[in-house]
Amino acid sequence: MTVLQIDLETYSSIDLTKCGVHRYVEAPDFEILLFAYAYDDEPVQVIDLTAFAELPERVLRDLTDPAVTKTAFNAAFERTAIAKHFGIECDPLQWRCTAVWALALGLPGYLEGVAEVLKLDAQKDAKGKALIKYFSVPCKPTKVNGGRTRNYPHHDPEKWQQYIEYNRQDVVVEREVRRQLERFPIPDHEWRLWALDQQINDRGVRLDPELFQAAIACDEQYEERLVEEAREITGLSNPNSLTQLKAWLGERGLETPDGLSKEFMPALLDAAPDEETRRVLELRQEMSKTSVDKYNAMARAVCADSRAHGLLQFCGAGRTWRWAGRLIQVQNLPQNKIEDLELARETLRSGDFELLEILYGAPPFVLSQLIRTTFIPSEGCRFIVADFNAIEARVIAWLADEQWVLNVFNDHGKIYEATAASMFGVPFETIVKGHANYELRARGKVAVLACGYQGGPNAMEAMDTKKEINPEEYPRLVRQWRDANPNIVKLWYETEEAAVTAVREKTTVKLKHGVRYRYEAGMLFADLPSGRSLAYVNPQIKSDPKFNKDGLVFDGMDQVKKKWMSHRTYGGRLVENLVQAIARDCLGESMMRLNAEGYDIVMHVHDEVVLDVPIGTGSVDHVTEIMGRPIDWAPGLPLKAAGFVTAFYQKD
Repeated sequence: MTVLQIDLETYSSIDLTKCGVHRYVEAPDFEILLFAYAYDDEPVQVIDLTAFAELPERVLRDLTDPAVTKTAFNAAFERTAIAKHFGIECDPLQWRCTAVWALALGLPGYLEGVAEVLKLDAQKDAKGKALIKYFSVPCKPTKVNGGRTRNYPHHDPEKWQQYIEYNRQDVVVEREVRRQLERFPIPDHEWRLWALDQQINDRGVRLDPELFQAAIACDEQYEERLVEEAREITGLSNPNSLTQLKAWLGERGLETPDGLSKEFMPALLDAAPDEETRRVLELRQEMSKTSVDKYNAMARAVCADSRAHGLLQFCGAGRTWRWAGRLIQVQNLPQNKIEDLELARETLRSGDFELLEILYGAPPFVLSQLIRTTFIPSEGCRFIVADFNAIEARVIAWLADEQWVLNVFNDHGKIYEATAASMFGVPFETIVKGHANYELRARGKVAVLACGYQGGPNAMEAMDTKKEINPEEYPRLVRQWRDANPNIVKLWYETEEAAVTAVREKTTVKLKHGVRYRYEAGMLFADLPSGRSLAYVNPQIKSDPKFNKDGLVFDGMDQVKKKWMSHRTYGGRLVENLVQAIARDCLGESMMRLNAEGYDIVMHVHDEVVLDVPIGTGSVDHVTEIMGRPIDWAPGLPLKAAGFVTAFYQKD
């Protein structure tokens, strides 16, 4: 199979990072400037399209030839840009993405980071950022540059030559990365799933522009009102200014911590010396809630077809290969809890913000509730939304052979009630509304959510969001849950021992259900039943003084600090990785099946799929039946899904 390695340098007046590649290539001034490529081990060629050069006929032909594998680092960009510039279809089945490959192996998702971690001889040219800024994004007009808003090659021929060499070097580095990664191939079925992911991102999901524009206008009007009231009370020119506001509060005898952050606000409100000061603090608190980030992201990302594209990143969420959100971040949308969503969204769309506030209270609340409803079906369609029922609880019970839990899922499925009955030794039938034992359901639910991954009292506290349980009960509830689930507890320790043994002895250790830990070439792999593997880079066994034992340490990206660093892990966390990865594979299997049955997936959130279905075709029953089908590589895993039909996206 011939491999064609590609890297592009482009220009567009649209901000790529904020708006996404599909919006980026829609700009009238979008163009490919440089097209660098190399076949297999041949020298890298750079075609300067600004000099009226054309791609060789062979390259142009091979861009659509299924016998030639096209590859790029972050291939979604190259695919989309090439399709737009040359007016051709770039079938993702013919492409491979080395960024996805790197993420799958627990490596950074950016080229420079991968090259550094792999210690390649070929490294990305550090001058690139400055050259991209000079030639590939608009510039500010100044007297020095003659008032132009864009730099062309003739404005600095020397820099342009550097840009050509930078483009060439990227292909050199990307090819070397690919060669290194080829030792650890990704299964073909995962590349087919990635191709489906690309089709979903290309398809996009329709947005309601009237709704998100009205939401932005409502928020602006409300914030102006709050600022004006604060201005009248304080006499400050800008009550939003932290410096001005802290000085005003200081004059009132109220010392304020740095930032006036929300965690200090209750204490400040209690300490307010008078009603005016208290009201200003309340206004400050309210202004901090007026966030329409999601709506603004929609306004930036929406394309000419009224759809947002490229919202999902394959293999973006750590080493489990789960999807991550991009642009609008659909993976962390607020839940909706008001009952009359349709009335609320129509009131907002009408622009009657006063009525909206009368009906629902302060705008920040209702605007948050309506974010999901901005996603709407295509003309003549409705959404079918379906998700797996308690998928992680099912998978962990299956992995651990916790038979009583599997029996629950194969029967009535009421795992919270059954867990409470098992923990407290009461009849299952008594945990129903109206019976005194029904209060135990909340304890069972929190325990299921908190304890499966070796969580203790702190995990119980985090999951007890409604604060239905006395914190003094947490330690006892953890013990009771563990006593009721001995095989899951056993799984934590067996999993950690398997991983540690595999690294220490540089061997392979088998667990149940096709899971095994395998040490190979300086990497620890957790082989999954689906045929793919989780990867832990540079695994080492180091003493853990906190627990007075040896533990597993590996290198990886810190998702909060955004840096490559060492991580310590343990049995419960390893099991969490396995469970979430297997749950992800179940979703992937269902997505492939739904696609084969003709359903158009427009997005998916965690364990839920959103389908754009023409009215008169398909059904919830059919969709949930597909998602509940047995999976060959997971015999005995009881899957079940539930769904609903809706005219706009919402949480059922």
